Amino acid sequence: MAVRKTRVYLSLGSNMGNRAWALQKAVFRIGTQAGRVAALSPVYQTPAWGFEGDAFLNACLELHTALSPEALLEVLLEIERELGRERHRGPGYHSRTLDIDILYYGEAIVDQPGLRIPHPRIPERAFVLKPLADLAPQYYHPELQRDTRNMLQACKDRSALEKTSLGLHPDRAAAFADIGFMAIEGNIGAGKTSLARRMASEMNAKLILERFAENPFLPKFYEDRERYAFPLEMSFLADRYQQYIDDTAQLDLFRPFMVSDYDIYKSLIFAKITLQEDEYKLYRKLFELMYSEVRKPRLYVYLYQRTERLLQQIAQRGRSYEQGIPAEYLEQIHRGYFDFMKNAPHLNALVIDLEGKDFVKRDEDYLEILDQMLAYHLRDAVK
Repeated sequence: MAVRKTRVYLSLGSNMGNRAWALQKAVFRIGTQAGRVAALSPVYQTPAWGFEGDAFLNACLELHTALSPEALLEVLLEIERELGRERHRGPGYHSRTLDIDILYYGEAIVDQPGLRIPHPRIPERAFVLKPLADLAPQYYHPELQRDTRNMLQACKDRSALEKTSLGLHPDRAAAFADIGFMAIEGNIGAGKTSLARRMASEMNAKLILERFAENPFLPKFYEDRERYAFPLEMSFLADRYQQYIDDTAQLDLFRPFMVSDYDIYKSLIFAKITLQEDEYKLYRKLFELMYSEVRKPRLYVYLYQRTERLLQQIAQRGRSYEQGIPAEYLEQIHRGYFDFMKNAPHLNALVIDLEGKDFVKRDEDYLEILDQMLAYHLRDAVK
């Protein structure tokens, strides 16, 4: 027998820390712990209400839940605690990382200590009524018998409401689709391809993989670097350029998100390590011509692993031509990437330290990495 679900409206707000990420993470938690997130309002920036504090981001969502009002409240309070909410004793309002209020629970009227539904302050708060009106303009207050639109028109709160460009999403796949295109980079053996594959598989994303295995110069380079460095780097550059032009020219209609296990800029990083100075100068001129024409990722992630662990993972994956890679070469690559990221302010670059993490075997590590990406992407979403 199907479980009966109730339509619930919640209000979310944050005015501390990474406000956009606090709201988005709360939506994820609500969707996995409380029911199905059926709809989300736009996000508004509003001044603190009832106290002096930083501006809030506010939104409303529609939830379909099988939980009772009391059980739902417990889940929401726990989500607030998980995201850093500290409740202050005594009167008055305070800044908070996250605030979740139950506005309506179907047509129920609940009056218990610590739980009143409908929320008694709905008619007084424009920062609640405006996003709620975007979701449910004709939803009737079961006690006042007035709909949301009517209450908004009559509301005496004239606080400024600024509609932001931030969009909240019901799940991670939708949130990454909003990024559009991201590149996962890292040293040899860092796990960038494994992570890109998993993300593409679970998010229905277009996967762009570096075609390193098809390069005939790579095994020769590991045997004689000085002789084969220039043809290797030139062939990599030509291949990466052509692949980026072909694969990133337009999004797949049914796969709005693209994830790549490399960025074309790695060509310059490796070339600086492997080429002689005169070769590098020539190479850079060609690179800059090509780089100006390719699509740039909106999020650039560098997976960092210690050199000792890289060597272990290189040995485990068993590619014969990689087994002789010295630790010093891997250290050079690390320095090359960090120099690049430090000197590329235009790049939306995030370094993720994988020490102690195994995103292949442990789902909690995988989800933590995804959340680091989204939190970083949203850090300046609303000024």
